[in-house]
Amino acid sequence: MHPTLAVLKKAVFVPELKAGVASQPFKRAQEGLFQGRSKQYGNNVPFSKHKTRRSWLPNVQNKRLFSEALNETIKLKVTARAVKTISKHGGLDNYLLKGSEPKDLSDEGMRLRVRILEAMRNAKKHYIPPIESPLERSRVLASRATKRIRRMGMPTLQDAAKVRVSVMGKLGLATPDKDPCVVHRQSFRCLTDVL
Repeated sequence: MHPTLAVLKKAVFVPELKAGVASQPFKRAQEGLFQGRSKQYGNNVPFSKHKTRRSWLPNVQNKRLFSEALNETIKLKVTARAVKTISKHGGLDNYLLKGSEPKDLSDEGMRLRVRILEAMRNAKKHYIPPIESPLERSRVLASRATKRIRRMGMPTLQDAAKVRVSVMGKLGLATPDKDPCVVHRQSFRCLTDVL
């Protein structure tokens, strides 16, 4: 369920300005992340210097951006400038929470910000702290991969090692407990003899 504009105005109330969300003149900007870009006006000036009025629209693209907090891909209208800033801040969540002031966000940006904050509050009980050490990170990633493979019903590397030890035991070859170097040499010899 999306929060209403009344909830958003309360969430964005700025005491210094004594106002809620400020309206923007470019209405399309409320439907996406335009980061302050709006329609611009000027003149076409040919060689004869006879000026005619014209306008420039912002470079708006339809993009699918992944939100880590919501764990889903969100389809948005964003300007090229907003895409660069989102990548600079490291993703949609960081851009909406830390990269921009709430008063600068459009209605859609505020809706997403409130959804992300709610999702983060609900996920605090399942929070996994970031891993600093590369060695510890590789261990954690390996254990996650093992769990994922087991859920899918596929054999893991540990299962393969157990099968290898049992086969080597049946063939009468050295097991890894005795001498790992001998195991590799003998298993290679055994495989070449069989083939």
